[in-house]
Amino acid sequence: MKNLLLIAVMLTTVMGFAQEDSGFGLKGGVNYGSTGDFRNEIENNVENPDSKIGYHLGLFAKADLGRLYLRPELIYTKLSSEYSLGDLEVQKLDAPILLGLNVVGPLHIFAGPSLQYILDTSFETDRVEFNLGDAQDDFTVGAQFGVGLNLGKLGIDLRYERGFNENEAEFINDNTSVDRSRIDTRPEQLILALSLSL
Repeated sequence: MKNLLLIAVMLTTVMGFAQEDSGFGLKGGVNYGSTGDFRNEIENNVENPDSKIGYHLGLFAKADLGRLYLRPELIYTKLSSEYSLGDLEVQKLDAPILLGLNVVGPLHIFAGPSLQYILDTSFETDRVEFNLGDAQDDFTVGAQFGVGLNLGKLGIDLRYERGFNENEAEFINDNTSVDRSRIDTRPEQLILALSLSL
């Protein structure tokens, strides 16, 4: 909860220093990607997931600094990954802190760290019942970078996100006491977003 409070304070502070061209708004879009690999300790195998589509909704603040800008965001994200045993779903809050450069006209590029707080993880399968434990770390850090276009109050951007370190969740086969497996909840995804400045 302290991390969420810190994120809210950051957004408020940036808005306080915002210049005339700055502001805030809403954003949402689709996420295409997956989480990390699946490891089964018994068979000692590693399986990479198939990418699936997720979504995100949230808000942003923007402080223009000439050709540069600072854009913190607070986003709810739902991700899915598909393994042969079943589907992993991750719900999280993301707080990217992006530094951008207005290149020419409506075109801009940006990059920065993304603070991530995992709200919930679940693993669903129709073959075997599993209990999925909490992720090892609720709070993790990743990075985002991308390119966007501003069309008046509307904006569109495409970005890539990657978590920095492994963040495993363990699940246990309810039918046996020895089959322990792990799934890395670290995201790797492409994010397509639409934004509206208010």
